[in-house]
Amino acid sequence: MRRNSRRKDLGKERFLMAASAVLVLGSLTATGLWLGRDSQDEEYVVDLSSIENAAAAGAATGMEGTLAEDLAQMAPSDDLDYDPYFQETNSQNVENPDQTGEENTNAGSDTNVDSDTNADSNINASGNTDAADDAGNAADDAEKKSSQSAAKTEKKEEGNETGESLEEEGAQALSTAMQPALTFSDGDMLLWPVVGNILINYSMDRTVYFPTLQQYKYNPAIIIQANEGDLITAASAGKVISVFTDPQIGNGITMELGGGYEATYGQLSNILVSEGSYVAAGDVIAEVCAPTRYFSVEGTNVYFKLTKDGQPVNPMTKLS
Repeated sequence: MRRNSRRKDLGKERFLMAASAVLVLGSLTATGLWLGRDSQDEEYVVDLSSIENAAAAGAATGMEGTLAEDLAQMAPSDDLDYDPYFQETNSQNVENPDQTGEENTNAGSDTNVDSDTNADSNINASGNTDAADDAGNAADDAEKKSSQSAAKTEKKEEGNETGESLEEEGAQALSTAMQPALTFSDGDMLLWPVVGNILINYSMDRTVYFPTLQQYKYNPAIIIQANEGDLITAASAGKVISVFTDPQIGNGITMELGGGYEATYGQLSNILVSEGSYVAAGDVIAEVCAPTRYFSVEGTNVYFKLTKDGQPVNPMTKLS
């Protein structure tokens, strides 16, 4: 019983849903038809049958008029506006005010030319000028033109010379502006070019012993212990003024620091700077190489020398 009642309920629900769908679709269709009929603008609808009847009546009665006029009268009054200034591209009536002005200008210039020509002809006809005067005037004009051209040539040459001099001065000023100022003074300090113990200290007031040479000598520099391949850094900012090779200290670099001070580095390899280049303090300039035969007993080292106005200065007094 329960199953039969459920089936009846389901059948009723389906029937109600189908009926509702049919009613909704019908109402929508009717609404659309009604709105479509009302939305038509009767003003734009052309009755062809009435046009034909009017044409036939006109032909039968002999009334003047054409089908085009009837269509124009039946057309709505708010049709698309016509631009009276619009002109087709290939139309012969195209007017261009700019060209018209140019034509007027050209016409005026032609008129002036004709008037000038007529005036010249009148002057020639009057006999006020003769052939001798014309020849003299031509010679004067030739002299004036030659003098003017010569003056222009001289001005051009002067301008080129002035431009070259200005370029040279500009190049010198640019190169001078790119050069950093070297301001090392007596109160400034140096950075260690490499970290290590002192193998042979600076000594210019008395001689010190050199183990490899097995003799006592004056030493204007300090010999710093290092390992082969260690990086050597600039003790101060400066300009490289010499890259050289010496039998005792091997490959070397001399840098100008400013204030009369110069620093010399020796026992170098893989030098990274060149003469004329500027180096900042702490920049890597080279690597430590194997010692020369003059320092074979001392071992791998870096030669570091400081001078002021060409005189040796103890680097230890400047190393921080």
